[in-house]
Amino acid sequence: MQPSAVTDLAHTHARPVHWLTTATAMAAVVALAGLLQPGSAGAAGAVGAHAAPAARPAPDAGTAPYPLECGGAPSTIARQATGDLDGDGNPETVAVVHCEAGSGTPPSGVYVLTHGKGTGTPAARVVATLVDPTQQKTITDFTVRDGAVHATLLGYSGPRVPSCCPDQSEQVTWRWQRGTFVRTTQDQARSV
Repeated sequence: MQPSAVTDLAHTHARPVHWLTTATAMAAVVALAGLLQPGSAGAAGAVGAHAAPAARPAPDAGTAPYPLECGGAPSTIARQATGDLDGDGNPETVAVVHCEAGSGTPPSGVYVLTHGKGTGTPAARVVATLVDPTQQKTITDFTVRDGAVHATLLGYSGPRVPSCCPDQSEQVTWRWQRGTFVRTTQDQARSV
C-alpha cells in the first residue's frame, strides 16, 4: 500500500457540524416530500387549505336545554340516536324527550341537536323540533339511518281516549332537504 501524498484530508474525519448539516438537509428533504404528496392521499394525509376538517363526535343529548313545559318536574331523554342528517360529515343527535310523569303516557318531543356555538353555551343545542309535545304523540320504533330519522308516532283519535292507550299509529320519516326537515308518511294514520 502506498501512502497518500496528502495525509491530512479535512473530510476524512467527521465532525459534529458535518452530522448536523447532513441531518438538517435530510429533514428538509423529508418535509418537502410530505408537502408534495398527491391530493388523493386521503383525509388522514391531506395538507393545506383543502384539507377536510375532522368529524366531531355527536352532541351529548344530556347537555341540551329542551323547550319543554314540565310544570317543575324534570324531563327524561327516553331515546336518542346519532347520524349525519345534513351531509356535512358531522353527526347530529336526535333525542326523544318527555316530562317525567307518575302515571300514564306523557307526550314526547323529538329534537335534533347540534353542537353549541362558542364558549359559555351548552355543549348541545336544539336546532329543530320534529314532534312538539303539544301534538300529544308517543314515539316508538325510533332510529336514525341512511341520513334520515324514522319513527312510529302513536296518538289519539279524540279527547275521550285514555292517555294510557293511544289508538292511532303513523310511520314517519324526516329527511333534510333544501335547508329544512321534510316529513313523509309511509302509511296513512290507522287505528291500533
